[in-house]
Amino acid sequence: MKSKPLTLQEIVDFLDICFEVEFTFIKSELAAELIVQQTRSDQDFILNLTRRVAATNKELAFQFAMNAIRALDHMDQHMVEAWAMSATDNYDSKGLNPAMSVIRDLDNYVDTAHIRTCGAVLAEEIPVLLPFAHGLSGRKLKIAETEGKHSYTDTETIFLPAFTSLFEESKDNFLIYKASIAFLWAQIHFGTFRIPFEKLLDCDAPDKQLNKFFTLESIRLETCIKRELPGLYRDMQTLKQKEEKQLQRQRIEIENWRYIKHKLTADNAGIHDTLHCLALVDEIQCPPPYCYQGILKPDLAGAVMQKRIEKEKAYFRIALKELASENMKNNATDNTEAEFEMDSGAKFDIRNKADRQNDTQQVNSGVIELEFEGDLVALPDHVKELMTSIIVDFGEIPPEYLYAAGPGEYDLKKYEEELRNPNDVWQGTYHEEGAELYNEWNFKRQHYHKNWCVLRELELEPEYDDFVENTLHKHKALLKNLRHSFEILRGEDKLLKKQVHGDNIDIDALVEAYGDVKSGMEMTDRLFTKMHKVERNVAVIFMVDMSGSTRGWINQAERESLILLAEVIQILGDRFAIYGFSGMTRQRCELYKIKTFDEEYNDEIRARISNIQPQNYTRMGVFIRHMTRLFNNIEASTKLLVTLSDGKPDDYDTYRGEYGVEDTRQALYEAHCDGIHSYCITIDEKARDYLPHMYGAANYSVIDDVAQLPLKVSDIYRRLTT
Repeated sequence: MKSKPLTLQEIVDFLDICFEVEFTFIKSELAAELIVQQTRSDQDFILNLTRRVAATNKELAFQFAMNAIRALDHMDQHMVEAWAMSATDNYDSKGLNPAMSVIRDLDNYVDTAHIRTCGAVLAEEIPVLLPFAHGLSGRKLKIAETEGKHSYTDTETIFLPAFTSLFEESKDNFLIYKASIAFLWAQIHFGTFRIPFEKLLDCDAPDKQLNKFFTLESIRLETCIKRELPGLYRDMQTLKQKEEKQLQRQRIEIENWRYIKHKLTADNAGIHDTLHCLALVDEIQCPPPYCYQGILKPDLAGAVMQKRIEKEKAYFRIALKELASENMKNNATDNTEAEFEMDSGAKFDIRNKADRQNDTQQVNSGVIELEFEGDLVALPDHVKELMTSIIVDFGEIPPEYLYAAGPGEYDLKKYEEELRNPNDVWQGTYHEEGAELYNEWNFKRQHYHKNWCVLRELELEPEYDDFVENTLHKHKALLKNLRHSFEILRGEDKLLKKQVHGDNIDIDALVEAYGDVKSGMEMTDRLFTKMHKVERNVAVIFMVDMSGSTRGWINQAERESLILLAEVIQILGDRFAIYGFSGMTRQRCELYKIKTFDEEYNDEIRARISNIQPQNYTRMGVFIRHMTRLFNNIEASTKLLVTLSDGKPDDYDTYRGEYGVEDTRQALYEAHCDGIHSYCITIDEKARDYLPHMYGAANYSVIDDVAQLPLKVSDIYRRLTT
């Protein structure tokens, strides 16, 4: 039986609650007069969506309600919902006026609806594209949105259009983004910008000359990509074929093609080979770039390179001065401290330096080594990163860079504002270099805030005090008992029944087989039992609450629990990682690396655990999503996320109460869909009011006595992994 349409007054009452602003009754009546004429199904749809939009902004919700009928005349409900959510996304990222423009410019949205349906949107794909860009070798690249429709790079940032919609399937449009990143990375990595463009373009037709250069350089770069990223190269060829078919585009056969292809596809082909082939090509032969190749902006790239080159040379030579000084002190024959001060600077050498005629050899060797006075120098990570960036720019370390800086040679103050201390990143705008962006679920909107939370992984400095020693002594008896229990667990065998071969008769199986024979059925041959050694394949992350409310005994109990647990996990050989989490607002979500999966448990890890200290608030959803991303890089049959916390999700802004609980629940659901089992251990006596809703009835434990936390954590871990 169909429901009756809502009356005008019922709709007005509903909208009054949604808008909650001055002169609400006027706005509600205006919108209600339009909505009351619709079917009950459309009424329910519009009012529900109005309430969701109102969770973002009341005025935006009013404008939606006034235009919703017209939208339904041109689009189905799914597309109307996408239109409304597009407005709220614009509100999140750009403000009220751009959001209003989406609602008011309905005709333009309808005209491009098919594009938005199948296209790829950069803002939505950034969480996937950014890790891909960071995973490419060489300099760590950033991604930003360009105002135009062409992609390009300035050698530090890859600029991509806001959305792509060339193909009918969204996966192909997403692939355009991925291929663009790889192609622009190849420009940076394999030397496209190492030539003097001002000399190259000093001619009567610089645009035609640049077009010829880009066409030939694309041939060389795609050969490099084929060698370095063969899978993505095949995807690029697929994109080419689809673009040619869709646009009826013909491949242009260039004169002297055989020679040019031989020259530019050779393993040792460099940028100078591209320049050599320029005279062999007429501009009319040059085809337009493919969808992922973008354009060249040599002036922009040159300006960014010049600024970076000057800065990196100064910091690299100063770093060499410090390394040389340290080396001389270590090699001093007496007990006096050696001082290193030379006007000309000490000379370093590159071990196994690549041939300078080959633009790519040093870049791709993966080995960067320096010698000083015949000895190999151990390089800190920041020096390695400097060397990598310098080699990307030059194809080598220029000889003049290998002299340590003399006293007073560089004034570093001019560069200080460009350098960011990892612990001071929150002093500027929150979209800073190196941040990870994550969505956040708004249960009222029933939609994600896209790229809403800004997360950084920070290093937790080790604290070499007596905490670990005191903990091991304090819990000596407990630790002995835990080790014994875990030893038994490691050597545990599983009895397999109904086996074809085995050590003993399976009595139960034999009885069943005898009954089958008496019934005239064929007797099974699975009548034996055997013991089977259980191979553990467990990966676990311990996510430790470092909010301010853990200060005191709770913090101490957390650290003691981690020490004892880490000691006994070694017995099982399970892979585990430990991260602390805290922060303040969505702009400052701080994740503290205590132990990663790749690190061995040693004295430094123990010292980091010792230095776990209370910080700020507890915004859990973003950290669970980050843990899920980390787990996706781990192969394990059992993936376990264990959270140690003292209370419900909470933050300085709106992330408290039902909002925080629902976002955390959604993040846990996302983790579950990726095969991750989540469990929470808390000391919050009120946890039973919200943890069943977040984790499920059987996926949490409430510890009444903080002193029992070390014992309970180990016991719970043993139960979860067996």
